[in-house]
Amino acid sequence: MGAVCCKGDIDFDSQVYLDHFYQLRAVGRGSFFKVRIVRHKRTGREYALKYTSKDRCIQRKCVGPILCERRLLERLEYPLIVNLRYAFQDDETLYMVLDLMLGGDLRHLLDTSGPLKELQVRFYVAQIALALHYLHLRRIAHRDIKPENILLDARGHAHVSDFNVAVGFSQQKPLRFTTAGTMAYMSPEMLGKQGYNYSVDWWSLGVTAYELLFGKRPFKGKTNDQMAESVLHTPLEFPANVYQIVSADCVNMISGLLEKSPNNRLGFKSFEKFKLHPWFAGLDWDALESKQAVPPYIPNDKTFHFDAVHEIEEMLLDDPQPRSRRLRTSQSDHPPVTEYAQWRQIVEDHFLPYDYTKQDMVFSPPPPPATSSYNYTVIKADDDDGFIYDRPHNKKMLSSTSAA
Repeated sequence: MGAVCCKGDIDFDSQVYLDHFYQLRAVGRGSFFKVRIVRHKRTGREYALKYTSKDRCIQRKCVGPILCERRLLERLEYPLIVNLRYAFQDDETLYMVLDLMLGGDLRHLLDTSGPLKELQVRFYVAQIALALHYLHLRRIAHRDIKPENILLDARGHAHVSDFNVAVGFSQQKPLRFTTAGTMAYMSPEMLGKQGYNYSVDWWSLGVTAYELLFGKRPFKGKTNDQMAESVLHTPLEFPANVYQIVSADCVNMISGLLEKSPNNRLGFKSFEKFKLHPWFAGLDWDALESKQAVPPYIPNDKTFHFDAVHEIEEMLLDDPQPRSRRLRTSQSDHPPVTEYAQWRQIVEDHFLPYDYTKQDMVFSPPPPPATSSYNYTVIKADDDDGFIYDRPHNKKMLSSTSAA
């Protein structure tokens, strides 16, 4: 009938695989990933299982982004991002097991509740900013900050998710030139193709904050060209009744994030200056980072905070749960001949297994800035791909799979 379901028949001390989990509800679907809730059979802990077929990954030319996300998440650990807990593959499918965020994403909250209150948005912006600062210290830009990629846990704390277009910077590559992310949230310097770095994330945060507060984005365009023209050249405008909706400090903060010149953009050159902005007066940043602060909105634990269409699609499209199919090892000494076979070998060689319970954290300099209360564990200051990491990692990776 398929996967083994009895605890006694499963070796939980072996490399993790699908039969270690009970599969529960479907909660999401992306361009090439599906997401469902799973429960570990031994510990009872629930997680989000993110999975995609190898065929779909190769056909849609998504090998690079998938391996980038898998590779990056293994080395990060922070309270305000969606952390990787396990990774594995079988003969047909790639799996990542992540922290479960039962509060849903900010897009779902915006769609179901309408524009959010100022204090609620302030709380989310502050926690997202802390996560961005954590990433930027490690020379990583997320490049796709938007409401869909901000997930709330069951207590209402905000977490940054989806790192498939994240990119690293280094002394050899201080700037990037490729466009990545979602058009409506792309910054002027990215769209202008003049080179960019971490500044793009602060712009995207500004667009996200504006949208959460006013229910619409600050720049419009029916086509990508019109959107780019608006972002590059149209002055920022607020609703006519803006001061009936939010405070002057809020307007000033959003204006700072949506400064078209990255050198003048709030948050980019000084995170301390960002934290000292009057809009954040009274916030306890240490409590925000450790998730000890009380969120202004706590998701109802009796409500399903995901779009039910995912479960309906699963039934209507006859889209079954993934089944465990152990990975077959090739017995051939000959290299793959077809392009598809070559890509499949890349996927299977580099989507490495991961189990967070079996990782030895490496404690070594440099320490994080004294302004941060979180106990980071950084393994080294630099790496050939520009990232700074919090976990040991295997650097073996074909250059063809690196982020652009």
